Amino acid sequence: MTGAKRKKKSVLRSKMHTPRGEDIKQWCRRRLPILEWAPHYNLKENLLPDTVSGIMLAVQQVTQGLAFAVLSSVHPVFGLYGSLFPAIIYAIFGRGRHVATGTFALTSLISANAVERLVPQSTQNLSTQGNTSVLGLSDFEMQRIGVAAAVSFLGGVIQVAMFVLQLGSVTFLLTEPVISAMTTGAATHVVTSQVKYLLGMKMPYISGPLGFFYIYAYVFENIKSVRLEALLLSLLSIVVLVLVKELNEQFKRKIKIVLPVDLVLIIAASFACYCTNMENTYGLEVVGHIPRGIPPPRAPRMNILSAVITEAFGVALVGYAASLALAQGSAKKFKYSVDDNQEFLAHGLSNVIPSFFFCIPSAAAMGRTAGLYSTGAKTQCVLASVIVVGLKGMLIQFRDLKKYWNVDKIDWGIWVSTYIFTICFAANVGLLFGVVCTIAIVIGRFPRAKTLHIKNMKEMEFKVKTETDSETLQQVNIVSINNPLVFLNAKKFHMDLMNIIQKENASNQLLDDISKCEQNTLLNSLSNGNCNEEASQSCPNEKSSLILDCSGLTFFDYSGVSMLVEVYMDCKDRSVDVLLAHCTASLIKAMEYYGNLDSDKPIFFESISAAISNIHSNKNLSKLSDHSEV
Repeated sequence: MTGAKRKKKSVLRSKMHTPRGEDIKQWCRRRLPILEWAPHYNLKENLLPDTVSGIMLAVQQVTQGLAFAVLSSVHPVFGLYGSLFPAIIYAIFGRGRHVATGTFALTSLISANAVERLVPQSTQNLSTQGNTSVLGLSDFEMQRIGVAAAVSFLGGVIQVAMFVLQLGSVTFLLTEPVISAMTTGAATHVVTSQVKYLLGMKMPYISGPLGFFYIYAYVFENIKSVRLEALLLSLLSIVVLVLVKELNEQFKRKIKIVLPVDLVLIIAASFACYCTNMENTYGLEVVGHIPRGIPPPRAPRMNILSAVITEAFGVALVGYAASLALAQGSAKKFKYSVDDNQEFLAHGLSNVIPSFFFCIPSAAAMGRTAGLYSTGAKTQCVLASVIVVGLKGMLIQFRDLKKYWNVDKIDWGIWVSTYIFTICFAANVGLLFGVVCTIAIVIGRFPRAKTLHIKNMKEMEFKVKTETDSETLQQVNIVSINNPLVFLNAKKFHMDLMNIIQKENASNQLLDDISKCEQNTLLNSLSNGNCNEEASQSCPNEKSSLILDCSGLTFFDYSGVSMLVEVYMDCKDRSVDVLLAHCTASLIKAMEYYGNLDSDKPIFFESISAAISNIHSNKNLSKLSDHSEV
């Protein structure tokens, strides 16, 4: 008996320890995504194209790293470090497969506020003129990067704290109109900050509320101090950059390697600067020498953390919001998922750890990766042109206004008001205003919903009815939407609907297999007459249909419309036909304007019975087509 008891105890212990071990493995894989994709990386298929792409993007990042460091008011070499270390950290902890982390215009502009406030340009002559032991840079430059690194460190700590608090679950508050307006407004701020370099003017650093307008007021007051040489060089650089990048975009399918026009332009400008001595001849500002090597790690200045907390929160919120929007867009396009909360951890560590290596705050940006190079002198008006052209993707988001106006005019108003607040104050202020404004408007619209109470805001309610045509085994799922569809519940709507489809498909799988077996037995009677695996694969899958009853969909916003279109596309990929019944004219107009719908088949119907009749008529037509082929 004693031996049996010992065996039982040992079995119980093994059962208790096994789940813990599995839980630890799952936790590690969830928090270290590199453990998931690295063991399955296909060297033969992916190594060569990834290497070529990495080299091209690294070359591009050299110019952007230099430019964004200047934007952050630190020495350009620190932009190169900020292009290397954050990308490595994000590759380990991040889940965005098509997202590269590095220097970013918006976070650089935010950190510049702290740098200029704590180490202003006027203190340069008061600093020790001797060089420090770090890269041979002056004490003034090291003090400035110390402030930027402190902003990066504290911003990363805030993001990691948000990860611990599981605040990734509330990212649905960051709607697409708010993010679009905030990034467009911040990009406008960045362009404005480069005006002095584009015009060759010497201008004091201007920031704070309404600083956007004060900068242009100063420019117009001192318009006579514009240097014609700098203006012409800036215009020439912008024209060349835009023209070559447009050509690269148009012919990217025909040519495998695009021209790194940013680097070519920097090299040409450096050569011209060296030959003509622009700094002394024309009075143009140049960046100067870029030191080589990577300095040993050093802790950020902890004694100034309290002084940079405002900028740190701005970096944490704005950097994460812009990065998450980019990651979600890539995931949606390439059909994979992104953990919103894990992104807090990945970007937080991408700011905390690199801050020990003199890095400026970072965030994600498409088409960028790490690179560290040593180079010569650079003209600042050319770097300013690189920044302006690099923000083209954000600035053309003004075109979204037409889209929001046609889909939901309230979202159009949110976009405009968020942009104005961002311009008048700052990116983080505009972001917070947009979120608060969106929540307030939705709360104000909910009481007008006839079929909804406030208590139902957190859950989507569905009434699911399944009909099966006994003759054709055609499955028709009818789902009734009983809530408004807005950013608060759009994701849950998509998740619940996909679960319904999977559940219904699983419950009817056995019946489908039996039908396939009977058909294939008849078709393959000349061979074996058995329902084997080959025969089951030769039978075409029967399409199922989904009817969405939108009679309870009392109102919607842009997020709701985009989610309906995404449901339509996902169901189409699963061979499920989607039909919408009882749609309002505004919903039909919004979905048709959004696009990506199949124009060959009718989608919108006045009633459920009309949708079912359409399904049966299409089925009969396909039957006639099959008979004619036979």
